[in-house]
Amino acid sequence: MALETVKEDEEVYSWREVQLLHIAELEREKLERKRGRDIIIAVDHGPNSKYAFDWALIHFCRLADTLHLVHAVSNVKNEIVYNASEELMVKLAMEALQVAMVGIIRVVLGVRSTARIVEGDPGKVICKEAERIKPAAVILGTRGRGFIQSVLKGSVSEYCMRNCKSAPVIIVPGKEAGDESMI
Repeated sequence: MALETVKEDEEVYSWREVQLLHIAELEREKLERKRGRDIIIAVDHGPNSKYAFDWALIHFCRLADTLHLVHAVSNVKNEIVYNASEELMVKLAMEALQVAMVGIIRVVLGVRSTARIVEGDPGKVICKEAERIKPAAVILGTRGRGFIQSVLKGSVSEYCMRNCKSAPVIIVPGKEAGDESMI
């Protein structure tokens, strides 16, 4: 006669797999990955904007996406402002290309970049661009202002979060809230 050990803490349970995605949804996702998504990244000359840009490249972008860099200026006819903004956009687009080339697969499929310097209030301009492009997301950084300063001076990220209806808005906290450097 053999004795069996009984384990009191062990529970026996039954389970079955649940298929969450239908074939049509999988095909749609494959097609989306092939053609890529449009992503707006709002940029300016500040370090938190650069941090949000780096964050987007590392954590959000995937194969075949198109990055739409948007920079708002007070006057596009001012050559000094326009040239400085144009230089910033070219630098960021080149960095996006270099980061994309790190993975061998990304060399083949690539991440494309477009840039647009737009005249007007930054929050309104970003929301108008989102309405025009219909991106998968709008990504922007914060200046790290406190509550009082945001109320008094206004906050572009807050404005976009409340008024951008055509895409989800991702607000990336500044460096002091996260890693020192991502790239």
